[in-house]
Amino acid sequence: MTPEVEAVLARLHERMAEEQRQREILSKEEWDAGREARMLAIGEEAGRFLNLLIRAAGARNLLELGTSVGYSTIWLAEAARANGGQVTTVDENEHKTRQARETLAAAGLAEVVTFITADAVQVCAGQQDLVDFVLLDVWKGVYIPCFEAVLPKLAVGGLIAADNMTFPVTEQAPLYQARVRGTGGMQSAFVPIGNGFELSLRVS
Repeated sequence: MTPEVEAVLARLHERMAEEQRQREILSKEEWDAGREARMLAIGEEAGRFLNLLIRAAGARNLLELGTSVGYSTIWLAEAARANGGQVTTVDENEHKTRQARETLAAAGLAEVVTFITADAVQVCAGQQDLVDFVLLDVWKGVYIPCFEAVLPKLAVGGLIAADNMTFPVTEQAPLYQARVRGTGGMQSAFVPIGNGFELSLRVS
């Protein structure tokens, strides 16, 4: 990784550590009240895993659903640049999208990222090109609609990594896992890294 990428990641890791300290001292009500201002990032271990996975798969057309402030986008974009590819990242929150643009520019990765501020399901449905890799990291209530919308655009050999399968705990995660595992042409497995990924491969 370049010094620019490493410097931005170091800064964001400090912010993540502070968020974790706040989580430990705040009540659930206080924590939830400030969710929109938080990173709620995938974490370093998960970021490194996705970066290596994308590189190994040779994925070049990446779609991220849930940009937040751009932490996971850095890991995706760094791998996409190594593969000669591009990332399209989608989030409904304009404020966080602005932060993400600044983050990726500081990391020297802006040229490989297209930012879209819109509804994730609508963007998936309107996707024109086949995608090789999808990071699904929006609110879990729309995981299934996002999966159904993006599936026709997922290339054979393409991967979907759905985050937050184990934390925070909701009834939506097992519903998503059942949906994707019951879909023909897909193979899927749980990966216990970070907050848990459901990693799904399109085989036909």
